[in-house]
Amino acid sequence: MRQEKLDSWWVLQDILESEGVARQHLNSYNEFVEKQLQSIIDEVGEIDIETQTTAYKVKFGRVRLGQPRVVERDGSISNITPLEARLRNLTYAAPIYLEMMVEENGIIKDVQFHHIGDLPVMVKSNLCVLSRLPEEQLIELGEDPKDPGGYFIINGSERVIIGLEDLSPNKILVDMEKQSGTTLYTARVYSSIIGYRSKLEVVLKQDGSIVVKLPTSPVELPFVIVMRALGVEVDKDIAEMVSLKPEIQDFLDVSFEKASDALTQHEALIYIGNRVAHGMLDELRIRRAETLLDWGLLPHIGKTPNDRYNKAVFLGEVVCKLLELRLGWIQPDDKDHYGNKVIKFAGQLLADLFRTAFRNLVRDIKYQLERMGQRKGSNVISAAIRPGIITDKLRNAIATGNWGKGKVGITQLLDRTNYLSTISHLRRIQSPLSRGQPNFEARDLHSTHFGRICPNETPEGSNCGLVKNLALSAIISIEVPQAEIVNKLYELGVLSVKEASEDLKRNGCKVFVEGRFVGFVEDGTALAANFRALRREGQIHPHASIYYYEPKHPQASKRIYIHTSSGRVLRPLIVVKDGKPLLTEEHIKRIRTKELSWRDLLHMGVIELIDANEEENTYIAIKPEEVTEKHTHLELHPAAILGVTASIIPYPEHNQSPRNTYEAAMAKQSLGFLSPTLLTNTYVRQHFLTYPQKQLVTTKAAELLNLNERPTGQNFVVAVLSFEGYNIEDAIILNKSAIDRGLARSFFYRIYEAESKQYLGGMKDSFEIPSPDANVRGYRGEKYYRLLEADGVVAREAVVSGGDVVIGRTSPPRFMEEYKEFEIRGPYRRDTSISIRPSESGVADAIFFTENVDGEKMYKVRVRDLRIPEIGDKFASRHGQKGVVGIVFRQADMPYTEDGIVPDLIINPHAFPSRM
Repeated sequence: MRQEKLDSWWVLQDILESEGVARQHLNSYNEFVEKQLQSIIDEVGEIDIETQTTAYKVKFGRVRLGQPRVVERDGSISNITPLEARLRNLTYAAPIYLEMMVEENGIIKDVQFHHIGDLPVMVKSNLCVLSRLPEEQLIELGEDPKDPGGYFIINGSERVIIGLEDLSPNKILVDMEKQSGTTLYTARVYSSIIGYRSKLEVVLKQDGSIVVKLPTSPVELPFVIVMRALGVEVDKDIAEMVSLKPEIQDFLDVSFEKASDALTQHEALIYIGNRVAHGMLDELRIRRAETLLDWGLLPHIGKTPNDRYNKAVFLGEVVCKLLELRLGWIQPDDKDHYGNKVIKFAGQLLADLFRTAFRNLVRDIKYQLERMGQRKGSNVISAAIRPGIITDKLRNAIATGNWGKGKVGITQLLDRTNYLSTISHLRRIQSPLSRGQPNFEARDLHSTHFGRICPNETPEGSNCGLVKNLALSAIISIEVPQAEIVNKLYELGVLSVKEASEDLKRNGCKVFVEGRFVGFVEDGTALAANFRALRREGQIHPHASIYYYEPKHPQASKRIYIHTSSGRVLRPLIVVKDGKPLLTEEHIKRIRTKELSWRDLLHMGVIELIDANEEENTYIAIKPEEVTEKHTHLELHPAAILGVTASIIPYPEHNQSPRNTYEAAMAKQSLGFLSPTLLTNTYVRQHFLTYPQKQLVTTKAAELLNLNERPTGQNFVVAVLSFEGYNIEDAIILNKSAIDRGLARSFFYRIYEAESKQYLGGMKDSFEIPSPDANVRGYRGEKYYRLLEADGVVAREAVVSGGDVVIGRTSPPRFMEEYKEFEIRGPYRRDTSISIRPSESGVADAIFFTENVDGEKMYKVRVRDLRIPEIGDKFASRHGQKGVVGIVFRQADMPYTEDGIVPDLIINPHAFPSRM
């Protein structure tokens, strides 16, 4: 059996090699570019232009995206690569072209593509130049072939959109809260459709009445009146829509009594209108009430009067679930269950942003065209488009992380401390909950996180448990078209609500697809089994999931939930049939020789992607030897439950759990070898270990994540003993002779940059050596400029220290008042040179000279500083054993073994008993 246990690792290896560590960002972004962009434009469809003399329409057609490019100052356009964008502080973005046509009196003319703005391009996505290139060409372009991509380049800096955790939309979540001795029962639905979200709350009051709360209504509305306004007028029909069980119907008596003053649909609409549009005409009140029902109530079911019946059916189901909770037939829903959560990545977040920006653009085009009056045609349209509206909105949001509507901190600067910190940053997820409140349950590790969220990697302090990281095997779902699935369900014997018989409604199983109540089925178990069989055969998309809820109480409704949304966290499991895993030695052999890929196994039905809801219907064995007849699935590999940083700890199961958490945080700060593109990198600051080493004791995951090619840290000879009292309380003693031989030495690089700016009146900055006699204000003294060459920039390999000027620059006066002094004192300039930070020193390592987007000169000087370990530097093992250097001893003063081995580092034995 030993052999078998090791082998399924090859499948996990294939998943990570083929998908990469940033796949969730890339899939999300590609889906946005290929599908959502067009659908956002189709939502608007056309603009009606009405001038005093004519009326015509501007219609929108297809959307097309160009190659990432930059418009130079002289108007020429050139394609750019990510490297050039970093060097020249450009934004890596592609132009969006939209097909527009003029329609007048039903005749379409002037069909043309117009540039409507620029879309920032995610590195390594399908739009990016690098996505289709082999390794050799990436190296030629100055890119790291192992770079995962998944981030944007805005004004030369790398920004990553952090995945945002959110409650699942369109789900009925019931809850009971104890308030001052009484229990309050509520049901909530966060109903959302593309670009619009509305929260419905149904509350069972203390007196037994049921009320509906809507965001657009200032007051709570009685449930029965809302049902009547939706067109269900007869009490019997309302009661039967909730449930056919007498125990539940008895609870509705109070609600019917409270609604006795509005018995028809018209009266109910007037009642609601009086509450939401008080003091208006009857006609307006009814119109406001209808708008509230069509737009404010459950928009995911539809927004037209024809959808009102379906809304009434769904609202009845909300009340049914609420009363089942009140009767104690079902348990409250768990908000922290990962089946009730989705994660929003770049695609959905950018779609929200683009929708707002595009609507602003449309409004602006309408205004411009109506102002122009008579003239129409493609030239006039292109003159009316201001591409900056979309370009600036997208660029500023990604550059600042400010998404509007109170959403801040959505993007962060990509962490480039070492390779591990970069890939860990790309797999991070944050919760929108406030950091100040305790939120204990939300911070806890939940059993549904198993295999989806790393149990160890989370920060200490206020972010603990709110910032999480994806586990190695986690896969994020993409949107699956609902229509195909609903049709399949009807083929499998589901009957719609109108077709179902009374008996089926009473004893059958309710079926929901992504929050829409699609009907009833007699046997829920059989439907789930048939659905899974079709999915394994490839007739249903592998990302669709089905969950059969069978309550413990015999009276409660049985329900089937089918999920098709994007952003659910799935994990791959091996299917078990009749007590045998379907994955065989033969499959593993073919995966090792690259004949098969993990996707082939998915299509063959050997592996299945399971979300947290569907996992409730499974029985999973951890190891192959544990499989019995009862099991339905087998773990792909036990190590896959850990995230990127936790999986490089050797033997983590022998550590105390917080130690693994400390180590996960510290591994991201360790010095190592970030990337081979060192010569062309212009990261503002970076550390390189001079002699990084492969780990002698390592894990399979470390190899898989390329940490042998991009290693961090070194292998030390460690002695555990008390010595001279200099290593108490976690201090450590280092061997000075080992340091002299190169142990733990590193280089620190910092970039200093300056660009020439253009000012009013045609004046601009100039790069030169400021001279005292040329009337330069702020002149610093000759010794500070001694290293500058004739062009005003320091020479390569010049030794610099704090205060030395590395880029000499002078600028014109800052304020208009100062120009007036010209006539009295003659012209003068300001010294705006760039100098080394006061406490730093080093050697000018490289000088980059280029042009910025305005065609002005730009210099970047990289300064290199050799850092040698000294007292106070922090060192740590891979088990959270951290300490600072207490003293550095020469080799002659260090202890040694009988074989003459002298340690590089001495750590106190007291560091172990209580911790490891």
